[in-house]
Amino acid sequence: AIDKWVVQPNRDESEMRPQDGSIWAKGKMRAERPDGYWEWFRKSGTKMRSGYFKDGVQVGEWTTYNQEGAVYKVTVIKPASAKAKAKRL
Repeated sequence: AIDKWVVQPNRDESEMRPQDGSIWAKGKMRAERPDGYWEWFRKSGTKMRSGYFKDGVQVGEWTTYNQEGAVYKVTVIKPASAKAKAKRL
């Protein structure tokens, strides 16, 4: 449930943390939507995924990392799929 997460907004970036205090995700917010560069982390602290949002929609290159934090794959979000995701918001 969403109430188990704590969103900690800062001037430069926001952090999403579960109750244990570890960082689950961090990035910039604008008008209560992700905007700009975001990163997600595993409980171990290694980076799991990173990429960009524009007005709450994934855009451009998204990188997925393996368990050790090395690049596993890069996915390019095409504009058409970004528009489709925006309609679902």
